[in-house]
This record gives sequence, C-alpha cells and structure tokens, in this order.
Amino acid sequence: MSGQVLLLRGINVGGHGKLPMADLRALLDTLGAGGARTYLQSGNAVCPEPVEPGAVADQIEANHGFRPMIVSLDAAQWQTRIASHSFPTDAPKALHGFFHVGPPLDPAPLSPLLGETEQLSSQPGVLWLHTPEGIGRSRVAAKLSRAPVTARNWNTIAAISALLEGL
Repeated sequence: MSGQVLLLRGINVGGHGKLPMADLRALLDTLGAGGARTYLQSGNAVCPEPVEPGAVADQIEANHGFRPMIVSLDAAQWQTRIASHSFPTDAPKALHGFFHVGPPLDPAPLSPLLGETEQLSSQPGVLWLHTPEGIGRSRVAAKLSRAPVTARNWNTIAAISALLEGL
C-alpha cells in the first residue's frame, strides 16, 4: 500500500480555522498530491503522491490566514500507528488516537486524570485513549486538547484507512 495521510489540527466548518475540504483538495493537487481525497470537514486527507506538510501549512496560512499543525504519515507509518493499540473497537466512538510528531508521549502525568473506566496507552506517534463512557467527560481528553496533538476517533481512523486502501 502506498500513499500519504495528512491530519490537520484545528480545521473547522466555520469561524477560526475555516478551510473547506474542496479548497484543501485543490491545494494538495497543486502541490503534486495527484487526486487527494478528504474525509469530513475536519482536516483528514489522503494523497496518492506525497506532499511536503510545511508547504501545505504555508499555503493554508497564505490563503486562509491560519497555520494548522499537520501530522504527515506514509501508508506504512499509518498502519503501524493504528495497529499499536490494544483496546476494543466495537464502540468506535470510545477509542481515540491522539497523533503527534516525535517520541512517545509520557502518559504518567495524565494517569491521575483517568476516569474509572478509562485506559491510556502511549506508542510512538500516537497516544491511545479508551473512553467507554464518552470523551466529553474525560479529563485526559480535556488536558490533551491543549497539547500538540490531533485526535481522531476509531470511526474516522477506519474511514481514513479505507481511503488509503482505495488509492
């Protein structure tokens, strides 16, 4: 499998961070992505040909007035990260991957914030959070919202994987 996954942080439907996915696809194509596909209105893109994430961020900043953090993964890196959790996927909205660049995040400072049923696992490039009672109640998720990560639930991860496989 080939291709590249781009996960943009802070992309919204309206207000600050507004970036229509049609604009993102067009931008990626001008940078050589060769038929990029997007999922949802939240900054998920799959490219048949790799693009430089810094160039993507530069163009978004120039054209839309903000610079998103971008996690860029080739197909093998994506597969390794999504295979690194040990949590059930039968409730896909309960499993969240917090993707980042760099070494594994230290989960120790977050462990005291875990709810009674929550579980946390740190792997290279992704921190997994299982929230059976919902992410809205998670103090860990609230704390991570201020960290340099971009989160996706298992439904979104599966959809991105399907786009990648369809290249």
